[in-house]
Amino acid sequence: MGVDKSENRVRRMFGQIAPRYDLLNRLLSGGTDVYWRWRTLRTVAPQGEEPVLDVCTGTGDLALAYWKRSGGRLSVVGTDFTHEMLELARRKGQAGIESSNGSPGVEFLEADTQSLPFADDRFQIVSVAFGLRNVTDTRRGLREMIRVCRPGGRVAVLEFSEPQNSLMRRVYHSYFKHVLPRVGQLLARNQEEAYKYLPTSVSEFPCGQKLADMMSECGLREVSFTPLTFGIATLYVGTKPESL
Repeated sequence: MGVDKSENRVRRMFGQIAPRYDLLNRLLSGGTDVYWRWRTLRTVAPQGEEPVLDVCTGTGDLALAYWKRSGGRLSVVGTDFTHEMLELARRKGQAGIESSNGSPGVEFLEADTQSLPFADDRFQIVSVAFGLRNVTDTRRGLREMIRVCRPGGRVAVLEFSEPQNSLMRRVYHSYFKHVLPRVGQLLARNQEEAYKYLPTSVSEFPCGQKLADMMSECGLREVSFTPLTFGIATLYVGTKPESL
């Protein structure tokens, strides 16, 4: 039986760990998650004036980074279906950046990635960082991301993956299965055992060519992927064709 990714379970689990989510991410990744988002911004940089969407935004780090990258000139939207995460994201936006008219530079909306409340062909970039594997129906989530992306726009997926090097893979599995759950559980005090869920969700989620092929099957073209930090994470980028 696979990992339980039902909407209610995932929403409840991430709601419980929300207050310490950022601390845990920095601690458990050794700060490398900041570098991974920087690589995403550099590889999939905004062009022109069209808005950017970050789905499964969590506490909003990638959405806020995109807004800062644009110098505050772009409209950026972050969506997530976990209310507690969005509250933290909104506080970050209000505390850290304000647009020229005094309103928060990023709009955060409560929405399920499988059913986004936006018109077709709206965003130049649709991104997701470490959230696609938590979407109950991966293909449905990808198709929604593609639907709201404009023709010629790009979909970026930053996600955990398994290293190809055998030694790194053994170290990675040992850390994910033994160290991360214990540290995460101690700090998060989470009844749903989110940091036991994490290694299981990563091991069961397609990575590398398999995820690239899925993105192509859902309608993207020119899909490429770049392993980061010995393959612990991978950045996938695809382009929405001019006509589907």
